[in-house]
Amino acid sequence: MKNRILVFVLFFIIVLSINENSDALAHSLFNSAEEFLGGYRVQVATLPEFPQVGEKSQILFRVTDKDYNEVDRFTIGARVFYNDQLVYTFLPKSYEGAHWTTDFVFEEPGNHIFKVDLYDDNAKDGVLTYTFNMSTQSPFGYIFIISIIIGAIIFAVVLGYVYLPKIARFWSKA
Repeated sequence: MKNRILVFVLFFIIVLSINENSDALAHSLFNSAEEFLGGYRVQVATLPEFPQVGEKSQILFRVTDKDYNEVDRFTIGARVFYNDQLVYTFLPKSYEGAHWTTDFVFEEPGNHIFKVDLYDDNAKDGVLTYTFNMSTQSPFGYIFIISIIIGAIIFAVVLGYVYLPKIARFWSKA
């Protein structure tokens, strides 16, 4: 009887924790970052999530105000650094809407620093600079991801082997 009450309480807690009107603002991409500065929030992400060296990737930029409302128009430029060396520059340009997508090819494996310049008339010097760290996929990344997946599968199999007979016996007694 105690087990049935426990299952009912856990089910009730799970149902109550589901909230359809959540204000969560999650990133849709894993290799992404955001920074607040000067009343604006700039997000940068890559597509694919882990760019491959030597292959074309997309860099996605999004600009919102401090209340997460997308801006109607913005002027933005970006500089890409690798090992403290400037490797590429996106010249400043005005964009309608809150999104800017551009193609980029990462030539070297590892971390790249993106310095994104948002041109704002309200700022002291007119330019707000946001700094982001973007990384490329290395062969070790695949090994890491595969290891995590295999570990999760083994964990699920062991839990199923241990607990499924107990659960089956519990429900057969009911």
